[in-house]
Amino acid sequence: MSLLHRIGLFSCLALSIAACGGSQQEASAPAADPGPSSSPASSAAKEEPLTEAPKPPKAEGNPFKNMKLWVDPDSLSMLTANSLRKKDPEKAKILDKIAQQPQALWVGHWNKDVKRYMEYIIGKTKADGAAPIFILYNVPGRDCGQHSSAGAIETGDEYRRWIRKIAAGVGQEKVVFVLEPDALGLLDKNENGATCLTPEKQEERLAIIWDAVKVLRQNPNAAVYLDAGHAHWAPAAVMADRLKRAGIEDANGFSLNTSNYVWDKENIPYGHEVSKLVGGAPFILDTSRNGNGQDPKLQWCNPPGRKIGKLPTTETGDPLIQAFLWLKRPGESDGECNGGPKAGAFWLDQAIDLAK
Repeated sequence: MSLLHRIGLFSCLALSIAACGGSQQEASAPAADPGPSSSPASSAAKEEPLTEAPKPPKAEGNPFKNMKLWVDPDSLSMLTANSLRKKDPEKAKILDKIAQQPQALWVGHWNKDVKRYMEYIIGKTKADGAAPIFILYNVPGRDCGQHSSAGAIETGDEYRRWIRKIAAGVGQEKVVFVLEPDALGLLDKNENGATCLTPEKQEERLAIIWDAVKVLRQNPNAAVYLDAGHAHWAPAAVMADRLKRAGIEDANGFSLNTSNYVWDKENIPYGHEVSKLVGGAPFILDTSRNGNGQDPKLQWCNPPGRKIGKLPTTETGDPLIQAFLWLKRPGESDGECNGGPKAGAFWLDQAIDLAK
């Protein structure tokens, strides 16, 4: 992760915002939203002893039913659109196609006081009568040492404590969590075939993710989804096995296509196949940038000619798909490639192309 520079009016905002890069398989995290989390936690604070969370009740029904999802008034797309309303109203109108939609917030090592950050966001969303979606992206070795490992938590116990701070910050409020893009897809090897984790470390990762599921679901108003990559990543049987070992039985379901471009027509059959292998678990699907599917050359980083996909909705027409969501924030760069700025920085030209 690196501090980001921003465009025009928002360059001062950039100094407190961080983002992570991506690889072809790897999720590209949008910038963390500003808030009081920039204040570091006290090093003198005494760590609470770790205790195992009890098994949560079995998740039932669709938690998105009658749920109002939060639209961030301070998202980079919204701030940019607002800055353009007088000088370029046509561009502002196009950007509104992105800015007016609910989108996920990414939470990671850049949130220096993560409990305080969660309290800050929950305060805003509660005031709006809406529920936020959080992508948690901080598991040790999260991207197999490729682009986004710098700054991440290093040990399993650190991660367990981090999750408990998140849970404490949320309390009993209504919230959606997507757990750890890359963590299951890059469990054994990265896209270059390099070994990611030893068998012992693989088991530790699966165990701490399962622990996270149980801890977060102690809140009866929290919906928790394990990220399961996409249709071009791991065979369904392989991903199903990993989901089982990571606690899918205690989660609400799994997520597909986070921060990626794969067509719905490919992800949906894959999701059905995985679901069948994990006891019929439902899933959610990131449609933020898959309106034109993947680039023909399989470019993962700011591929040209992509479009936003289905708007966020629970009206999916498929009982196994609980929602189409925007887990990646359209217009935030995948990285310094194909003319783009640093990962997570808002790229106006790309946003306009996506939304046209």
